[in-house]
Amino acid sequence: MKLQVNRLNIRLKPDVKKVIPRFFNTGDERAGLLIHRVLQLPDIQASALLQQVRDEFGNKYHDLVAIFEKHGREVAHLVPIGDEPKISVDKRLLIGAYFTMEYSLEHAALFNPSIVVAPDQSNTATNELNVILSFRATGEGHISSLVFKAAKLDNNARIHFAPTSQYLYEGAVTLHETGYELQFPPASTLSERIIFPVVPTEKNGIEDARFTRFTHDDGTVTYIGTYTAYDGSTIRPHLVETTDFIRFRMTQLSGKVAINKNLALFPRKVNGQYAMIGRIDGFNNYIMYSEDLYHWDTAAVLQTPQYPWEYVQIGNAGPPIETDKGWLVITHGVGPMRKYCLGASLFDLQDPSIELGRLQEPLLMPEEDERHGYVPNVVYSCGALVHRDQLFIPYAVSDYATSFATVVLQELLNDILRVQ
Repeated sequence: MKLQVNRLNIRLKPDVKKVIPRFFNTGDERAGLLIHRVLQLPDIQASALLQQVRDEFGNKYHDLVAIFEKHGREVAHLVPIGDEPKISVDKRLLIGAYFTMEYSLEHAALFNPSIVVAPDQSNTATNELNVILSFRATGEGHISSLVFKAAKLDNNARIHFAPTSQYLYEGAVTLHETGYELQFPPASTLSERIIFPVVPTEKNGIEDARFTRFTHDDGTVTYIGTYTAYDGSTIRPHLVETTDFIRFRMTQLSGKVAINKNLALFPRKVNGQYAMIGRIDGFNNYIMYSEDLYHWDTAAVLQTPQYPWEYVQIGNAGPPIETDKGWLVITHGVGPMRKYCLGASLFDLQDPSIELGRLQEPLLMPEEDERHGYVPNVVYSCGALVHRDQLFIPYAVSDYATSFATVVLQELLNDILRVQ
């Protein structure tokens, strides 16, 4: 009997109304001319123009004045010294408004989802589960950022999303030696928190976060995600860590095998070491180990393409999931016409370098209404989880939108082991 995968009738598409205010960098020469023009305006005209801008955009942001003040400071060095003391408050804010632009976070795509059990399980009924989903949001210039949604899985593993706020925050940045930290207002909701590229290594994108709920040896929990930082020419693996999804720490990984894309962390140490799965050579799956989480020097080939639908490459589609029969890894494979499909493999709990089984056929392949998007013929995921007897799989549709599927866990595990 063929394994039954149930697609949910839900499709999350990009929301063009989700915008953040960014600094509008025109270059010093143009900026100087623009500031000169604003300074020539009569104060009464400048005040009227500022009020017009505030009336048009004020209800979209918690504190539009603070945004204008911040962006005004970015160009304050271009204001002639003799003019600086004479500038009115309104004119200063108007200068900030001229150097502010709205950026549509997910105009191009909302895809490559990951999912974890939420730290807060309040307001759940029996057999319900609060979850957090992360997504890669892509906007103008193909710049990717990290966004979140809160949701609940019900008794039947159906997903129900919390309301999405109209406000968005980028978070307060504190730089450290190998990355940075972000602090969001505690009163903000999850959907308001945006992780937009901060440091040069990620200026063109924060891509494909794979979150896992990591349990330390002492029983404490940290949510750790791997992601790809892209600067426009080079990719580097980074980590994002949080305990509450309010404070985040971003760190660049180091070491001989901390390269390429597609890294996914095991949810606990394995035989006393941190462990990850990664596709460090571009087409095989590797297993990697580290003593300290941040430096990775050791890797060994774990899987090579075996079936025609994965001949081009095989990689993970999210962190390993611990089950009673082994480590379950949802994989992706690429076949003819660069078609991406999802598969599944099982590895030994004590020695995950041992592959116990692998599906011969894809678990999920693009259906006709999933084959068209920014990158055609792709289904892809950055993480799944088990709820009751179901494996819940959020997945991307052709690098454009996000859909969801479920499969009975034990039937999947049995299918994987049966094909040996």
